[in-house]
Amino acid sequence: MRRIPAGSLVDLGVLSLLSLLAIAGFETSFGGLDFLAAATAGIVVGTAAAVLGTLLRLNVLVTALLGVVGYFLVGTPVAMPGAANAVVLPTLGSLAGLAIGAVHGWADILTISAPVEAPDHVAAVPYVAAWLVSLVGGMLVLRWLPSRRTPRRAATVLVGPVLLLLAGILLGTDQAFLAAVRGVAFAAIALTWIAWRRAADVRAGGEGAARLRRRRLTGSAVVVAGAVTAGALAGLAVAPVAPERFVLRERVVPPFDPVEFPSPLAGFRAYTKALADAPLFRVTGLEPGDTLRLAAMDSYTGRLWNVAGPGDASADGGYSIVGGTLPPPDLAELGSARSVEVEVEAYDDVWLPTVGYGSELDLLDRGSAERAGDVRYNPAAGTAVLTSGASEGTRYRLESRVQRQPDDADLADVPVAQRELPVVEDLPDVVAAKAEELAGDAAGPVEQLRAIERGLKTQGFLSHGLASDAVASRAGHGADRLIELFTRTQMVGDEEQYAAAMALMARHLGYPSRVVMGYAPEVAEGADAVEVVGSDVTAWVEVPFEGVGWVAFHPTPDDTDVPQEQTPKPKSEPQPQVRQPPRAEQAEDELLTTTEIDDTDDDDRDRPFRLPGWAWVVIASVGVPAVLALLPVLVVAMAKRRRRRRRRRGPADRRVAGAWEELVDRYAELGFEPPERASRLQTARALERQLDEQGLGAVRAGGGAPLSMLAATVDRDVFGEADVADSTVDRRWTEADAAAAVVAAAAGRLRRLVARYRLRRRR
Repeated sequence: MRRIPAGSLVDLGVLSLLSLLAIAGFETSFGGLDFLAAATAGIVVGTAAAVLGTLLRLNVLVTALLGVVGYFLVGTPVAMPGAANAVVLPTLGSLAGLAIGAVHGWADILTISAPVEAPDHVAAVPYVAAWLVSLVGGMLVLRWLPSRRTPRRAATVLVGPVLLLLAGILLGTDQAFLAAVRGVAFAAIALTWIAWRRAADVRAGGEGAARLRRRRLTGSAVVVAGAVTAGALAGLAVAPVAPERFVLRERVVPPFDPVEFPSPLAGFRAYTKALADAPLFRVTGLEPGDTLRLAAMDSYTGRLWNVAGPGDASADGGYSIVGGTLPPPDLAELGSARSVEVEVEAYDDVWLPTVGYGSELDLLDRGSAERAGDVRYNPAAGTAVLTSGASEGTRYRLESRVQRQPDDADLADVPVAQRELPVVEDLPDVVAAKAEELAGDAAGPVEQLRAIERGLKTQGFLSHGLASDAVASRAGHGADRLIELFTRTQMVGDEEQYAAAMALMARHLGYPSRVVMGYAPEVAEGADAVEVVGSDVTAWVEVPFEGVGWVAFHPTPDDTDVPQEQTPKPKSEPQPQVRQPPRAEQAEDELLTTTEIDDTDDDDRDRPFRLPGWAWVVIASVGVPAVLALLPVLVVAMAKRRRRRRRRRGPADRRVAGAWEELVDRYAELGFEPPERASRLQTARALERQLDEQGLGAVRAGGGAPLSMLAATVDRDVFGEADVADSTVDRRWTEADAAAAVVAAAAGRLRRLVARYRLRRRR
C-alpha cells in the first residue's frame, strides 16, 4: 500500500473545510442547516474514495468508480431516508432519486420556492456537489499536487470549493446566509494555505532554510491577514445596506403556465347548473364566514378573466414548485389561523381550494409521495395548483391564516398599493361610464370602491340563468356580456358578471384589482365537517391597500325578484261600417281556378339532378386513389419534360452533353447508382458494372454499343475542335434514348413503374 504524506492529509483537511464553508450557502434555499448532514457525508465519501484509491494504487478510472459506488451506498440514509428500507438500506426508489437528483436537481431547485422540501431528490443536490468536489479535489491533492508543490497548483485545487461557493450564491435566494463571515473565513483559510504551501516549497536544509521558511510563512500570513481585514472593513463601509444579489431563481420562469388551462371563471355556470347539488369537497376545520379560494384572476383579454401567465408572473409572484412549507405573502395583514383538511369528491380540476394564505400543505392520499412535486403555489394570490389534477379521493391538509378585513374607517386614509398587473384589453365604454357614474363624488379609494359595490348590489338583480328564474341570464363575462348587463332595462346576472364588471371598473379608476373565484358554504358554529356543493360557488373582487393587504368587495346583489316589464295591450279602434256590394250570381265552378299543386321540396326544385349516396361512395373510393396515384406521376412527368427541354436548348456541344446527362438521370431513376463526381467514361464503366451485377450485362447501349463507347463519343463531340452539327446532336439524343429504353425494358415492370415517380438530377 502506498503511504500518504502528512502534508497531503493537511491539504485534504483544508479542502474539506473550505468545501463545508462554501456549501453552507445553500441554507437560504433549504431554510435551515439540516442539509449539512448530507453535504458532510458527501465530503467524507468523496475524500474516502480518493484516499482508498491512492492507498491501493488504483488508477483514476477505478477510483472514480469506487466513488460512485460509495455515493449510492451512503446517499440513501443521508439524502433520501424516506425512500430507504429500514432507514439505511438502499431501494430502487432511493437509487433512482439519487441519480435524478444529480442530473435534474440543479434545475428543480431553481423553480421550487424556498424553503425547498419537495421533491425528495432535490436533497441530493448538496450531497452530490460536495461528493464530486471532494472526490476530484482529493485525487488532485494525493496524486498531482505532491509531484510539484507550487502555489499555482495549490490554487488550482481550490477551483472546486470556489465553484461550490458560487453555487450556493446562484442557487440561493436574495437573502444571504452569513455572507461576510463565510467569505472572510474562506479567503483567510485559502490564502493562508497557499502561503504555507509556498513556504513549504523551500527544499534547502540547515538553519538558513528553516529561517527562510519561517519568514515566508510569517510574511505571507501578515499579508493575508491585512488583506482580509482591509477587505472586510472596506466591504462593510462601501457595500449598500440592502444590496441586490444576483440569484438564478429570480431569472428562471416557473414551468407552470396557468394560461394552458381553462379560466376557472369561465366554468362558473357549470357549478350552478350541472353541479348545483353535487358534493364537491368535504372540508373539516372551517369556521363561520370562511370562504374557500380557488383561483385569483388578474388578466382580462376582452373575452374572459384568467390567471396571468409566466410572462406576467412578476405582477403576483407566479406559481412555483413548493414542498410542505409554503412561502408567505408579500402583502397581507393576517389574522386567525386555520387547520383544514380537504377531501375531494365530485370535483375534477387542477386548482386546489384553499383558505386564506397557507403556510403548510401536505398531500395525504395514496400516491402523495410521488405527486409531492406536482404542487404549485402562488403566495401573493394564496392559491394552489396540483398539476397532475385533483379528483375523487385526493386529500390534503392545509395550515393557513386568513386575511383581516379592516373597517372602511380604518381604510379612509390608506392609499391603494401599487401593483403592476397585466393591462386590461377591450374595456367596454359602457363599463367605464358606469364606473364614473357609480363612483360619483366619492373622495378616497375605499369610498369610490364601496360606492361601486353598493350601486351594483342595489340596482342589479341576481339570476343564475336557471329554468326557475323569472328572467333569463346569459352566461359569460366577455365584453359583449358586460355591455348587455348595463344596457338592458335591468341589470341581471350572477357573481360571474358582477365581479368581472366591478374589477374592470376598479381598473378604469386606476386601482389594481383581481377577480377571486371560490366557494362560500354555510358553516354552522362548532361544525366538524362541511360538505361543499356546486351551488356554494361564488366570486368577488379584491383590491390591495398599502400595508393592509387585499381587501374583498362583494358586488353581487341578493335580490332575485326582477320586476317584469309590462307591455300594454293595444286598444282596438272601431272601424266605420261600409255597405257590402251585392253578390254576383256566378256558378261555383266559375269561381274556382284550376291549379296544379307542386309537392316538390324547394331544395329539390333548386337542384334538378341529384346523385344517389352510393354513387358518391363509388366516386370517392375510386377517384381519391386515382388522384393520389396519378397526380404525382403527372407532376413528375411535367418536371422531366421541362428538364429535357432545358437540356435540348443552347449551344450544340451543350446539347450533346445534355443527352448524356439525360441518359444518366434515367438510369438513376431506374434504380442504378451513378457516381456523383466522375467523368463520363468513369460513370459509364460504373453503370456497366452494375448491369453485370444485376444480370443485365447483355444489354448494350443503342441496341449493341456499350455505354463506354457512347460516353467516348460524347466526349469527342464536346471537347473536339470541330463544330457539332445539329444532325449529330439529334443522333446522340436518339442513341441516348435507345440506350435508356433498352435498359428500362430489361429492368422489369416494377422498376419501370417506380421510375415514373422518381425524379433524379445529376449533380
